[in-house]
Amino acid sequence: MTQHFSTHDGSAIIADLVSVIVANREYLSEVDGAIGDGDHGINMAKGFAHCGRTIEGRTMTLAEALDELTLSLMEGIGGSMGPLYGSLFIGMADQVRGSEQIDAVTFASLLRGGLASLQDITEAGVGDKCLMDTLIPAVEAFEQQNASGASFSAALDAMKSAATRGRDSTKDLVAKIGRASRLGARSLGVLDAGAVSCCLILNRLADSVLPRLSDR
Repeated sequence: MTQHFSTHDGSAIIADLVSVIVANREYLSEVDGAIGDGDHGINMAKGFAHCGRTIEGRTMTLAEALDELTLSLMEGIGGSMGPLYGSLFIGMADQVRGSEQIDAVTFASLLRGGLASLQDITEAGVGDKCLMDTLIPAVEAFEQQNASGASFSAALDAMKSAATRGRDSTKDLVAKIGRASRLGARSLGVLDAGAVSCCLILNRLADSVLPRLSDR
């Protein structure tokens, strides 16, 4: 049987994402403070925590829980990150509506759908020192593993590794978009906050899905 997990674990999976962002509130703001406004962690935690309160005690599909996360981020986060992450999560949700079980093929569609939705509103890519430096390699790594016949769990591990490498790569990049781009070469030597938060989200998503995988 193909490895899969139930879409009805949506509330618990999104609650895990809420937990990791809220727990890293100060760290994300510290990273952002090096070349930005220093409020990335504050804003992200505000939006994610609101979602956590909204879904608490409810049994929701993954699409439904992602919808709630999208609404919380669109309405609760200032600046550019609300629309960016909101687009990512609504794009993911759209790929799993009506699904009862999510296998590796469907999960690959979820990741690609999220990326495509995000690309509809931004031209940013790898090398721009932003969350795309984490997201794009992670999505591609999962797709490549899945296409090669690797197990769902192995593809998730590859996604995590690629996300981490992508995050770390931003330390040696000059910012080309956003407020930090005004700093030019002074943006070298520090991580991008969006790349860091994206890595936290993708890694926690994988860690939440992995123990829920079933061959039944």
